[in-house]
Amino acid sequence: MMRSARIPVRAELPELAYTGGMERAESNQRRQRPLIGLAKAVGLSTCYVGQNDDYHETEDAVLIAVLRSLGIDASSTEAAAKSLHGIEERRHDRLIAPTVFHTAGKTGKVLVNTRMLEIPYGRIILESGEEYPHRLGPDEGDGSAAYPLNGEFVVNAALILPKDIPVGYHQIEVRSGGRTQTATLICAPAEVPWSISEPEIRPWGWMAQLYSIRSRASWGVGDFSDLARMLVEAKGRTGADFILINPMHAAEPVSPLTPSPYLPVSRRLVNFTYIRPQDIEEYSLLGEESLAEVQSAYESCLPLNEDADRITRDAMWKYKMRALWIIYKLGRPIGRQHQYEEYIAACGDDLESYATWCLVYDKWGAPSADPESWVNRFDKDSEEIKALRRQYPDTLDFYRWLEWVATQQLDAAQDKARQAGMRIGVMSDMAVGVHPQGAEVWWNPSRYVRGVTVGAPPDYFNQQGQNWSQPPLNPVELERTGYLSYRNMVHGMFAHAGALRIDHILGLFRLWWIPAGMSAMQGVYVNYDAEIMLGILAIEASRVGGVVVGEDLGVVPEYVADSLIEHQVLGCVVEWFEQRNGRFREPGKWRECALASVNTHDMPPDAGYLNYEHVTLHEELGLLTGSVEEFKSSAVAEHDAMMTMLVDGGFLDPKCLQDEHANEQHIVEAQYKALKASPCRLLAAALTDGVGERRAQNQPGTNNEYPNWRIPLADSDGAPVYLEDLFANARLQSLSHVMQSVD
Repeated sequence: MMRSARIPVRAELPELAYTGGMERAESNQRRQRPLIGLAKAVGLSTCYVGQNDDYHETEDAVLIAVLRSLGIDASSTEAAAKSLHGIEERRHDRLIAPTVFHTAGKTGKVLVNTRMLEIPYGRIILESGEEYPHRLGPDEGDGSAAYPLNGEFVVNAALILPKDIPVGYHQIEVRSGGRTQTATLICAPAEVPWSISEPEIRPWGWMAQLYSIRSRASWGVGDFSDLARMLVEAKGRTGADFILINPMHAAEPVSPLTPSPYLPVSRRLVNFTYIRPQDIEEYSLLGEESLAEVQSAYESCLPLNEDADRITRDAMWKYKMRALWIIYKLGRPIGRQHQYEEYIAACGDDLESYATWCLVYDKWGAPSADPESWVNRFDKDSEEIKALRRQYPDTLDFYRWLEWVATQQLDAAQDKARQAGMRIGVMSDMAVGVHPQGAEVWWNPSRYVRGVTVGAPPDYFNQQGQNWSQPPLNPVELERTGYLSYRNMVHGMFAHAGALRIDHILGLFRLWWIPAGMSAMQGVYVNYDAEIMLGILAIEASRVGGVVVGEDLGVVPEYVADSLIEHQVLGCVVEWFEQRNGRFREPGKWRECALASVNTHDMPPDAGYLNYEHVTLHEELGLLTGSVEEFKSSAVAEHDAMMTMLVDGGFLDPKCLQDEHANEQHIVEAQYKALKASPCRLLAAALTDGVGERRAQNQPGTNNEYPNWRIPLADSDGAPVYLEDLFANARLQSLSHVMQSVD
């Protein structure tokens, strides 16, 4: 994700802020305005606190535009008042909300809107299809003031939800008077269960960009076969328990392929460009002529492995896709065909949407924002799309098949990690959103809000704010559908991983929406029901014994931090960001409920950062807002403060500072010794730090000015590091000994 991140800054709830030691809040006069009441009623935060504790009130024009994107008229005071009244009436008119959340093991309630003197009752149909054995009765002591509606009075009653309702996604049916309504009942554990065994050595793992780590057998880009080998060797040769990899979300079907793994076309499905053709079972059945064609395509890719400067995805995919088509056309034995058909049925509409989108992209070209582009002219029900599906049934099925194969190979990598003894295995990364012209948005437009994009408000590092050009999930649609799309996505990711890292986990609580035509500074925080989404994460994690990590760097409101701890979702601690007023905090004072690392993929690896690669890069790319001398001075002060913390903590021999270049590895390892001194529950070491790489994978604020997400793994001399040699690397082995030391 293109953004800067620093140590979490705690802020209060959006409606109340403290700046300069003084309490700041919206005035009563502002709160009483229909526009403000309407905005709050649908989840818009009409004020917020920035990174520097600066208080902001959202402009009327922004609120009006965002409400319009949700289909709500607030164009005048009268219109806002009418819209607010309509929302209140609709909410009182329904028996229950479309989605009901319940914490397993606790007695709870579900609010019911009844007519006067009516007594509501309910029943639950469990996820298994069986009926919960007890009827839900009313809470006799509950009630509220009457609300006039259509000549009658509506009151709030409540049904008791027993504590023994099993974890899962159920249906609740409520009856009151002559009315009946059904809703989704999500029953979740109170927290993400911690099921990892705790021996002497704390669970730790490596951070890796899979595409960048190639074996000599790769097709020029790291793939699922490389991942499987990397997991096994990471455990066997370094004792690691997981590898955190870049997002594996689905991408485009043909070149040019988007380099960023954080701008997928679907988060529900897997990126099939990571397939290793030779690992497909049918590869062994190829005839002599077909085998020669596949081998020729493979040999054309081998020179790509030798390029230490760039990952060339498009060249790789040109040849690999040809090989995959040959293998697909061979067909499958009966048993394998049955497996394939079962996979198609299990994936349902999610697979069909992606395969269809790929077909149309393949035949009609890349979609765009142009009104004449097919993605804007046609939808899934258009006759033109149906005709294209009929015209190219093999190509359509090819894209289904690619997804099946990719899923099998990713599953195999996770299985091998577990068999090797890893306590977690794959830690997958969940991107914050999807491409605006991608498969998810095109096939299911109601799931997303048009006319706005997601980003971030101004902060110290991005004074103009940021616009990530991604449409937000529609919170109204999430509630209406029982969060089905989010449930499917989380379930799909946990099916292939032992842990999830949620990029920008603040997005589960609130997202910065920017109306079309406005700057990133002119946005508004829109609130989501984080309790439900965290509950879904807890359900899916509990079913596989998984772990959830939330990337919570940047401005983190107090209620968000508290909620993550309460749900046992690990936050992120980055050593370079753990500083206050020019001094680094002692590792012993870091958070326990966190995954700790020295750096992130948005920074140069440690060797580069210590040698001011970020200063050089910012100057070369014109990213500085001040002089290079000022930026270098700030970087030197930060560097010196880090050295002071390491020496004072006993992690670094002060003699190493007499010649930092000669002692670079000692200094890098001293930072990892500091990680080990923290109470953080999980630790992560960057593979780039293990081999002395200096180049950043991503430079926020750039696109093609810097080769983001296209840097292959290389050592301190710039030579490519192959997977076959990776875990025998002396520098990496030395770092792994630090990580394996007994706490």
